Amino acid sequence: MAWLYRLVIAWCVAILGGFFATAGAVLASLGGSPYYLVAGIAMVASGALLGRRPRWGRRFFAAIWIGTLIWAIWEVGFDGLQLVPRLVAPTVLLVLVLLSGASARAWRSPARIVPAAVAVLLALGVGGIALRGEGVEAQQAARAAAIPPAPTGEADGDWRDYGGTLSGRRYSALADITPQNVSRLELAWTQRTGDLPMPAESKEHKREYHSEATPIHIGDTLYTCTPHSFVQAMDATTGRTKWSWHEDARIAGNNYLVCRGVTYFEAPAGTPCPRRIFAPTFDARLVALDADTGQPCRSFATDGAIDLRANMGTSRPSDQIGTTPPVVVNDRLIIGERIIDNVNRDIPSGVVRAYDPVSGAPLWAWDVGRSPDAIAPLPAGQTYTRGTPNVWGAITADAANGLVYLGTGNASPDYWIEYRRPFDDRFGSSIVALDVASGKLRWTRQLVHRDMWDMDLPIGPSLFDYRAPDGRIIPALIQTTKMGQVFFLNRLTGAPLAAITERPVRTDGATPGVRVAPTQPFSTGMPSFTPPAPSEVATWGATPIDQLFCRIDIRRAQGTGIYQPMGLKPIIGHPAFDGVTDWGGAAVDPVRGVMTVNTMEMPFKLWLMRRDDPRAAALMKQKQGGENAMQAQLQTQYNTPYVAVVKAWVGIFGAPCVAPPWGHLTAVDLGTRRVLWKKVLGTARDTGLFGSHLGVPIKTGVPNLGGSIITAGGLAFIGATTDQYLRAFDLTTGEVVWKARLPAGAQATPMTYRGRDGRQYVVITAGGHGALGTRYGDYTLAFALPKT
Repeated sequence: MAWLYRLVIAWCVAILGGFFATAGAVLASLGGSPYYLVAGIAMVASGALLGRRPRWGRRFFAAIWIGTLIWAIWEVGFDGLQLVPRLVAPTVLLVLVLLSGASARAWRSPARIVPAAVAVLLALGVGGIALRGEGVEAQQAARAAAIPPAPTGEADGDWRDYGGTLSGRRYSALADITPQNVSRLELAWTQRTGDLPMPAESKEHKREYHSEATPIHIGDTLYTCTPHSFVQAMDATTGRTKWSWHEDARIAGNNYLVCRGVTYFEAPAGTPCPRRIFAPTFDARLVALDADTGQPCRSFATDGAIDLRANMGTSRPSDQIGTTPPVVVNDRLIIGERIIDNVNRDIPSGVVRAYDPVSGAPLWAWDVGRSPDAIAPLPAGQTYTRGTPNVWGAITADAANGLVYLGTGNASPDYWIEYRRPFDDRFGSSIVALDVASGKLRWTRQLVHRDMWDMDLPIGPSLFDYRAPDGRIIPALIQTTKMGQVFFLNRLTGAPLAAITERPVRTDGATPGVRVAPTQPFSTGMPSFTPPAPSEVATWGATPIDQLFCRIDIRRAQGTGIYQPMGLKPIIGHPAFDGVTDWGGAAVDPVRGVMTVNTMEMPFKLWLMRRDDPRAAALMKQKQGGENAMQAQLQTQYNTPYVAVVKAWVGIFGAPCVAPPWGHLTAVDLGTRRVLWKKVLGTARDTGLFGSHLGVPIKTGVPNLGGSIITAGGLAFIGATTDQYLRAFDLTTGEVVWKARLPAGAQATPMTYRGRDGRQYVVITAGGHGALGTRYGDYTLAFALPKT
């Protein structure tokens, strides 16, 4: 048996050496590291020696391992997670090679061999983690100030809007739960919505099912929604379902299903159906439901619903969907929509519309193709300008000053921009402030010029009053972005409160004839979360094999990092369309002057192909529904000369090509504009290789969707991660002081309120997410301190 084992190991080493020599020669020819070529040739020689002169073969392989160790430390130092792809697999192979020298007697007693091998592997694994240890958490740049008492009267019992209040701060003045007692937090109740993904979503991947809802709390009732357009009311203290309404509409043809929340409105006394819930549906309607019964408010609009396809021209089943709830402010019901992107240039308008929340009558329409100011609603038979920038993220508002804030996307398609019109260029990827009553444009600030990377503003800004160093109180806003830039502006004028600098960016490499913006705005007065451009040394992988392929990728790429022009040669977009931050936005504590924001680092390969390229037809056959880009996804971009290819930049075994950490939660002092703390967010527990959920709970940080909330008790709560936890962070230190394991993915923003029993509850939706691949479910879970 010993001779057969030695022969197999010899061949394995030689074959692997041949692979590394060949692929390493490709990398070296591109100007990359020569290590793989040299190591591959040496492994071929070692394999030959193992077959002919085993003792010399083992010694030679041990020398290769020592050389690999020296090279790895020279490249990345003692960074444990960076050493994983460089050393773990070679060490495993070293153990196997050394075992080939075991005596025949030892092979007859495997118990003598296995413990030694296991001990070596465990030592390596534990050592790798220990090298990183808590060091994966960035050092605190400053200590948070002592926590003051924080009652403000804001969200101190209810959570009436998607972001807590119209301001979108995601802050609650409730202070019952603190870092000192949060360890006692326990599951108070669980509600099951009954809405689970269909086979077309969970198995066939024809469309994506994203459970992202944040409930609202009115009185003693929670209201929520689900991807298949269920709207439900539940008792806020017990979780008992009070009523459930379902949109009975045909799902076929929709490739994207999500609902992030609903909106509450109280009509004047004497109005039929005075307490209303407004909910967007997957079939482009806005329904009004009686908050007490769940029945449609028949006096509203047409039989209780607004048809959002009105005046939109041709609109196919998946062209329009209300992903986030509308806002009701100063007697205006204002709604934007997600308009399908990258499929066709001929798509419905990105118009934002205002309605009377009592009657449902249209009041104004912001159609940038017709005017920078809102216009009167169009009569039947006329169509709003097709394909304009849309507003798919949450809208925020300043009722006192009569302003509503929109974060815009781009005219379709995202990745080939030559057909964009002047008004598309003016309003794409911008913060826009409109007068609530009339829709008149008050100010706009563009955060990406000539956006060809899908850097839509995914959420409206968070509004708060800022105390300047000279004591003045300034109406302010914070805008997080997919680029990782945080913009700090006067919310009445759009003027910067922290410096913004126009910096030159690369302009060559785009497809012929495409005009690229020569500069882009960078928020230089605020901490930046924009990741550094990927480099060959910084690549990662599960093994040296996929890390080698990632190295070749980066050497072949046209460019890496932010704002690399889209062309016919792949770029490594980092950040990419999922962003550094997405629709979760920031949480802002207006008393302490602190914000928290969760970020992720997930680069993508992106490039364009001529429509008649034969490779485009092959990718079309592989295309799945939705936006899951773990496989190469073709973006059809009909009515343009090019298709686009978008693919997560991962190795052949599914591990990302950039080194962890892949997710963080950070706190920033808005007074000093310094980072208070930055902590790794999430573990690899539910993120295994080959798409499995069998990972190891190492603090790698993980992709995350959803946002954080802050409470006056000095805590930040967040779900969002792929490892299915709800966590509480001490707002002063950044330490995780509590966490709860959840039954499904919680790609949603939590919320908090006071129940009728006097307890403070923290609630999270856990229903899974098609794009991130988390477990599906239909759970709403509430946590509270034990009853006293």
